[in-house]
Amino acid sequence: MPSINSVVLMGRITADPEMKQTTSGVSVTSFTLAVDRKYTREGAAQTDFIPVIAWRGTAEFICRNFSKGAMMIVEGEIQTRSWTDGQGRKQYKTEVVASEASFGETKRISNGSNATISERDAQGAASPSYGYASHAASPSFETMSADDDLPF
Repeated sequence: MPSINSVVLMGRITADPEMKQTTSGVSVTSFTLAVDRKYTREGAAQTDFIPVIAWRGTAEFICRNFSKGAMMIVEGEIQTRSWTDGQGRKQYKTEVVASEASFGETKRISNGSNATISERDAQGAASPSYGYASHAASPSFETMSADDDLPF
């Protein structure tokens, strides 16, 4: 049976994201997303601080459009990596690898629409600076008069 590794988070970015480049020139940014958890029995809210990493066009989009405190929706998958530190100890980090990022609040850009981008969009499937992720074209809607019966 195939496994599923998918996560969707909505929270506030805790610091201005910084664009970095790998030695091969690939854009990358990492940041923390503060995500509120359901209230506890005592009525106190709790917040989880989730580490997120984004690559290429998604990283560029995030660095260009988000700053500390902005509400963000991130879609991606959970990944655990390990390394040996300077003292020879094995270290582990679990983080969300973002494949899509979008505004969690209304954000107006030059064309007046909400913006979102995914890795696929950044690689040429749609405009890399704005649009709706995972949609090649906007749906068309038919106007119905108030007197028409609903089709269901």
